[in-house]
Amino acid sequence: MLTGGIAVLLAAGGVIATSSGANAVTAPVALGTAANFAVLAGSTVASTGPTAVTGDLGISPGSTLTGFPPGTVNGAIHLADATAAQAQVDLIAAYNDAAGRTPAVTIPTELGGTTVTPGVYTSAAGTFDITGNLTLDAQGDPTAVFILQAASTLTTASGSTVTLAGGALACNVFWQVGSSATLGTGSTFIGNVLAMTSITATVGTEITGRLLARNGTVDLDTATITKADCALDRTTTTSVNSSCAIDQLSPITFTATVRSPGSTVPTGPVEFFSDGVSLGTAPLNATGHAELTVANLSEGAHEIVAVFPGTTDLDASTSPPFIVRVDSQGFCQIVDCWTPAGAP
Repeated sequence: MLTGGIAVLLAAGGVIATSSGANAVTAPVALGTAANFAVLAGSTVASTGPTAVTGDLGISPGSTLTGFPPGTVNGAIHLADATAAQAQVDLIAAYNDAAGRTPAVTIPTELGGTTVTPGVYTSAAGTFDITGNLTLDAQGDPTAVFILQAASTLTTASGSTVTLAGGALACNVFWQVGSSATLGTGSTFIGNVLAMTSITATVGTEITGRLLARNGTVDLDTATITKADCALDRTTTTSVNSSCAIDQLSPITFTATVRSPGSTVPTGPVEFFSDGVSLGTAPLNATGHAELTVANLSEGAHEIVAVFPGTTDLDASTSPPFIVRVDSQGFCQIVDCWTPAGAP
């Protein structure tokens, strides 16, 4: 079937896909500061029984929180404060982003018993229902994004499940709901729910993702909500070298190289030290290199170290020592093996 140039295919075995680009690269929805919250409501968060929330809980502009305890929050609680207000601002932007994504492939209301591949999807009837199991298959791409747009409601049946396959991550699943969402008793749900009005998680529901309601309430009944973050390898490595490849007079230019996993290029300053004393700092360029030129170093062997202080996304790292020796005439040499004076 073709609708507005978008091909919709319900293949044998219940695989929902498209021949015109639902599997094209889709950017994740930027949640901003709302990403810190496992539960965010506009007016009230109410819990019955020992609900467990892992991640921050916030309410804005309302401030009514009931049922905690016996409910527990493994995170911060923000009630009508500046943090919750900003999270709501960011939620509005995220909601509008998710709702406006195109091209959206139109698929049936009932998602139970189907497999959905990455892309942007909208409900034929304006609602999504899950009875049984829905599989979200990333097809081997852990960065794959799923955006499901429901103009009206999202409802999951009791005992229903959402499962991930092919390397899919819960943090990259977004449910945009035009009114309210209801998650059925004992169901297992995955993804970030961005609802215009309210969200209800009934008895025994387990959610890996976020429940984010713009205007109304979030009602929880002995539910378990665990905020899903995309795993980020924060590690970095730093190395340092110098222009002293052959005997030369000062000045000497030291070059630090900072690397991180994947395609992330570290940014920020690098500080250079000689024998524990700072020589100065230099900014990393677009290729992850920082250069510092030193007018002169005193005679003798020097241990040069470069330190990357880290950022909000990347850990700090320190280079292995790089040894240079300066003779009495100011010529420098690289020292492959250096034994400090007095060492055995």
